[in-house]
Order: sequence, then structure tokens, then C-alpha cells
Amino acid sequence: MTPELEEYILTHIDKEDELLASLDRNTHLYHLRPRMVSGHLQGRILKMFCRMIRPHRILELGTFTGYSALCLAEGLTEGGEVHTIEIDDEIEDFTRSYFDKSPLRDRIKLIIGDASDIIPALTDTYDIVFIDANKRDYLKYYELVLPKVRPEGFILADNTLWDGKVVTDPNSRDAQTIGIERFNDFVATDNRVEKIILPLRDGLTILWKKP
Repeated sequence: MTPELEEYILTHIDKEDELLASLDRNTHLYHLRPRMVSGHLQGRILKMFCRMIRPHRILELGTFTGYSALCLAEGLTEGGEVHTIEIDDEIEDFTRSYFDKSPLRDRIKLIIGDASDIIPALTDTYDIVFIDANKRDYLKYYELVLPKVRPEGFILADNTLWDGKVVTDPNSRDAQTIGIERFNDFVATDNRVEKIILPLRDGLTILWKKP
């Protein structure tokens, strides 16, 4: 997508609110790898998915500075919650400060720690799981969360095209690219789910768990 086309899209969809705009701006100002923030377009898409699915419980792997969690929370049913897991405790204060400013703060539960250790102990069943954590471990996360997704629930996996590296020289694969490829190849033949990849930003895989 060209920058001009993306700008056209952004001027023809719902605006992000002031809190999200501030969060996006300050993530770029004060944090390494700000490209990890979901941003305006993907944030509105996540909210729209929630409007369509009407989830009551969402699990997010990889909070970063909280942009996507706030967008997911906008589409929850009454009394619903987003449980979001972040391994980097150094950004916890920044992220919590934005959650605390949001009218949706009571709908978001931030859990600090390694998702691989935390997921097995979770007792809830989720309508949506959004995977956006360590790319090396995508397949591990998938296997851990699938039993916790309700039948006919959804898994959204971000960055599954990985800047196009999934189709570049096979001799130049780094560990993250290999992790994404292993995930993509596995779910492509997994009969427990239906799946599609959207070429949104860095690729977004949508999986529907069969009954």
C-alpha cells in the first residue's frame, strides 16, 4: 500500500480518539520499536471485528503500550473484559497510565509476565484471542490458546507476512521469520480451524475455531 493510499483510507474512516492519538504519538516519541503499536487503521479494524463478533472475553498476547487493548475493549459486550499479557515490565507504568485515563479502564486487565507461563493457568474461555507477541513462539502460543477459545470463536494473529520476509530468500531467514513461517505452515493444514490471511499492514491471519 502506498503512503498516499493509506492516507486516503485514514481520512475516510472513523478517527481515533484523543487518548489513542496521544498514546500513538508518545509511543513514537519515547519507546524503542514504535512500529509495534497497532495504530489508527488497525485499531479501527480491531474494533470493527469486535462489533461484529460481540465478544465478552478477549485475550491479548503482547500489550506493548496498550493501543490495541484499548481498541479491542471498545467493542466488548456489557461487562466484558480484555485480559492482556505483556512480558516487558519496563513499560508497565507507561501502559497503565493510559489505561487509567480511559473510560474503559475497568474492562482491561493487564498481566505482566511470560505468556507461555501464564496461559496454562488461565481458567476463562475466550471469544477472541489476539496474538501479537514474540514471533519465535507463535506456534507455541497458538497451541496453548486454542483449547481456551470457545467453539466458533476467533484467533487473530498479527504480523504473519512479516514485511514480506516469508517469501524472500530462504537462506536469509532470522529466528522471527522462521517462527512466523512455522506458524503459517502449521495452521494452513490444521483442520480444527478455518483461516484466511489479510494483507493488512504486516499481515493479519484470522482463524475460526470449528465447533
